[in-house]
Amino acid sequence: MNTKTKRRLIVVTGVIVVVLAIVLAVVGSGGAAKTVSVAEALSGSHDSDRIQVSGNVVDNSFATEDNVLTFEIFDPEGDESQTLRVRYEGAASSTFGNGVTAICTGRLSTSNGVELVASELVTKCPSKYESATDALTVSRMIEYGDSIVDTTVKLAGVVVEGTLTAAGSGEPRFVVADGADASVQVPVEFDGAMADGIVDGTSVVITGSLSGSGSFVATDVAQEG
Repeated sequence: MNTKTKRRLIVVTGVIVVVLAIVLAVVGSGGAAKTVSVAEALSGSHDSDRIQVSGNVVDNSFATEDNVLTFEIFDPEGDESQTLRVRYEGAASSTFGNGVTAICTGRLSTSNGVELVASELVTKCPSKYESATDALTVSRMIEYGDSIVDTTVKLAGVVVEGTLTAAGSGEPRFVVADGADASVQVPVEFDGAMADGIVDGTSVVITGSLSGSGSFVATDVAQEG
């Protein structure tokens, strides 16, 4: 091997080493996150790590402003008095709500107390089914009118396409239509967790009451089954 070939080989090897170093740095920065508990995240021992924390959303702790969702989570298997604030820039799914399990991945910030700045947010809610037996149709409930306001009932209907929103959006959670006459509809207010299977066109059974403003204030939403 002559000197020119040796020099060329050294240069090529050097380029390969630099490229590999860059690739490893990029992969390392976006690699697998450490799974930690709420208590471990609050301990201050993971401030420089990319972490994943799972917990249940604290009731009514969430708010959305300028497309930034903030909420608090707690460990249902740990000390429920310990809560971790989460900040997520992006839209939450329609399943997000009180009590839902939120799987949050990101890095901790201590500029305003301990806060997890999440780059990824996945919500997990167990499937839930409810029989429509004894449930009112939307048409029947509207026929009752004022006589049924603030009375707890079960309501059966179908989720109207394009109406599902995330909890805390300031809009009805969705609109439900009568199964026999889709033109008869009522908006539903609900801040709780909903099963992943509830999408446009899903038949649902809702527990709650009709308000004086004409919306249905739900305490529970389940798929009809």
